[in-house]
Amino acid sequence: MGKQHISRRKFIQSATAAAAGTALMGLPGLNAKDLKAGSAGDIVSIVRIKNGNIARAVEAAADLLGGIESVTRDRHRILLKPNLVSPDRKCTTKPEVVGAVARLLKKAGKKVMIGEGSAAADKFNVIGSDICRTRKKDILDGMQKYVYDALGYTDLAASLDIPLINLHSGDIVEVPLPGGYAAKSVKIHRALTEADLVCSIPMMKTHTLATVTLAMKNLIGLYPGTVYYSVRSWLHDRAAERGSHGIDFEIVDMNRAVKTGFCIIDASSAMEGNGPSDGSLVDMGLIVAGTSPLAADIVGSMLMGFDPDGIPAIQLAHKAGMLPADISGIEIRGESIAQTMHKFARPVIYKWTDINMFWGVKEI
Repeated sequence: MGKQHISRRKFIQSATAAAAGTALMGLPGLNAKDLKAGSAGDIVSIVRIKNGNIARAVEAAADLLGGIESVTRDRHRILLKPNLVSPDRKCTTKPEVVGAVARLLKKAGKKVMIGEGSAAADKFNVIGSDICRTRKKDILDGMQKYVYDALGYTDLAASLDIPLINLHSGDIVEVPLPGGYAAKSVKIHRALTEADLVCSIPMMKTHTLATVTLAMKNLIGLYPGTVYYSVRSWLHDRAAERGSHGIDFEIVDMNRAVKTGFCIIDASSAMEGNGPSDGSLVDMGLIVAGTSPLAADIVGSMLMGFDPDGIPAIQLAHKAGMLPADISGIEIRGESIAQTMHKFARPVIYKWTDINMFWGVKEI
């Protein structure tokens, strides 16, 4: 393979949106019974954003799950994890969504914090056209501050009087992970072990390594760069040696390492094609909430026109015994999948071993 740079790749989408119901029925392995709401413990809500009122849609989505007090019962310290892959607003979780969740939680008396370990930023670990690997604390700390500042999260945290945590460095602890796929333990920021809930708040996107990036994939940002290098290159190298197809081992391991539950998917605008950074925007106009990341991802992938059985991280989660096993184990409230889905342009799918020769190899 010749030298390429995925972060600069320009992909011309050829897929077009089909009628919602027709597109769903055309998905491999899906039929009418797949659209029926389940009756098991997991709930996912789908809410349209009306008149641009994101905060109201977030509140309505939480209410449909039973209310913020119900979905966070016995959870007092809650870390909100947006997807801030870079300083680019086009491909990151809107601060309006995170702010709306934070306000609901604070009103319910919860202790709230925001944490992230971003992947890359120009002049830090992106030098020219090279995305470099680094474990240097000064580079990663500077990058994280820059990303928070550029995207409005520094101002948001100050306005809400909640801490903003750099998950790349600080007090890093080791958590045992029996049966882990990429490793038998993970090292993470102590704030994650002290949190009663890590609330994943991703932007709905496609992904060239994971097919989709939703609530489960978003937790890749919990791996600290001072341990696993930026863009988690060392981690992905090790996982690939163990047989990870893309980055599914790393995704499932982290979802088992921290306390997950209530999550919100920012689908106000979404990304199709070669996400997570170089795709095209889709005006979905939705907020999706779930009582678990896996349930939210099953529904979220279907809203994007994907068969959940074709998403590597979902397949591996089921192999690991995580529930729900399929859509029949999820109760869907609010809008239906058939009324709100859009068939996303597919990403070009790579394995880490395909791209690690030119992405995240140069060390600084």
